[in-house]
Amino acid sequence: MAATEKELYHLTIHEAGGLLRSGELSPVELTQAFLDRIADTEDRLHSFITLLSEEALSEARTAEAEIRSGRYKGAMHGIPIALKDLYDTAGIRTTSGSRVDFDRVPEADSTATARLKEAGSILLGKLAMHEFALGGPDWTTPFEPARNPWNLDHITGGSSSGSASAVSSGQCMGALGSCTGGSIRGPASLCGLVGLKPTYGRVSRAGVVTLSWSQDHVGPMTWTVEDSAHMLQAIAGHDPKDPTSSRSAVPDYSLSLREGIKGKTFGLPRHYFFDADDSVDPEAVAVVEKAAKELEGLGANIEEVSLPSLDYIRGANTIIMVCEAFAFHEPNLKTRPQDFGEIVRGRFRVGGMLSAGDYLQAQRCRQWSKREFAEALRKVDFFLTPTMTATAAAFEGYDPTATIRGRSFTAPFNVTGLPAISVPAGFTAAGLPVGMQIAGRPFDEPGVIQAAYTYQEHARWRDQRPPI
Repeated sequence: MAATEKELYHLTIHEAGGLLRSGELSPVELTQAFLDRIADTEDRLHSFITLLSEEALSEARTAEAEIRSGRYKGAMHGIPIALKDLYDTAGIRTTSGSRVDFDRVPEADSTATARLKEAGSILLGKLAMHEFALGGPDWTTPFEPARNPWNLDHITGGSSSGSASAVSSGQCMGALGSCTGGSIRGPASLCGLVGLKPTYGRVSRAGVVTLSWSQDHVGPMTWTVEDSAHMLQAIAGHDPKDPTSSRSAVPDYSLSLREGIKGKTFGLPRHYFFDADDSVDPEAVAVVEKAAKELEGLGANIEEVSLPSLDYIRGANTIIMVCEAFAFHEPNLKTRPQDFGEIVRGRFRVGGMLSAGDYLQAQRCRQWSKREFAEALRKVDFFLTPTMTATAAAFEGYDPTATIRGRSFTAPFNVTGLPAISVPAGFTAAGLPVGMQIAGRPFDEPGVIQAAYTYQEHARWRDQRPPI
């Protein structure tokens, strides 16, 4: 397969992997194409905090030599990726999007960083994010907010803003985001990507800067479902450095990349996710309603389910998040408050004003939700919802407090720890992407991946690229 330079930065991980393995494509050639793409677009997108051009080309030359000598490591070998800038990278600064950590240079890689490196991936750089993974865009932090490739006047969503912008625009083949209330799936939805939040404990959080210990998740953001499966394969598995890391066996996720949902039952919690109020865009909901009908046409069963705890789960997510964030950041909040952006400083301080009783009541709500969701998943195979309450907002006039008001369609699956994926489901009349969310039973990433892959291959929204 011959490929022009334009086609190189639009290749998927899955496509490029075959070309790299056969020798039809060089990791150096591929990496250079992405560096050229970054050079052409970064002044408009602001996706990167730190670009590692020379280091990436050196890693690409190493990968090329390994592949040529028959030491091919698998689907991620020679693949140019990037990391949200809260993943520790040895000898490379990790800022968390904050003046507090502006010059912090870790001595060791995070586990996810190390595993991607061991798989042979090429690190292009560290990506923009909302400060400490909470709240933004905030113009009082030291970094320019990332822009949405579908419309540069619009946000990408948070907090994995640079990850979404970079993958969507073709600046990298895949990226890692982090997700506490929806920061993988939300930006993926707003930028027309696939975002996969695995089960809590499936991927190690060691060396990933903490927002909320009990709700933080690590996962990939890619152009296609199969690419997310390949990235997840590289990073999943037990890690003794993370006390919450699961010992459950890691399956071969590539086996899930086959079509077929006939007889599977998708539960629709209509009262929360589909019955619009002032915080929910009916056009975005209508796109997902149509996608649900298409799944039904592919042989799936669609049933409404009742989950009363959803009315309280957003509050529980927020209380747990800010309390745990305050506990982690308290020393710097006391000694260097001026180095935090206005939004994050205010939200972290709220965590310090809440009581132990508030935190415990939120955890009680969490346990209620986990039981309720588990009971529902005895009757249905998956939950099916819109990923976000609306499409990407414009920067002009945007109110960052919108992220903590109204409903959240992603937070329920952080609170419960269930695996959830966002897959593109269409566009609004204004040309902005809409994502559909599929969530499943604990550690049923294979089922979630297969369901999302089946819809992806039917709908083919993956064939549309942003105009940048």
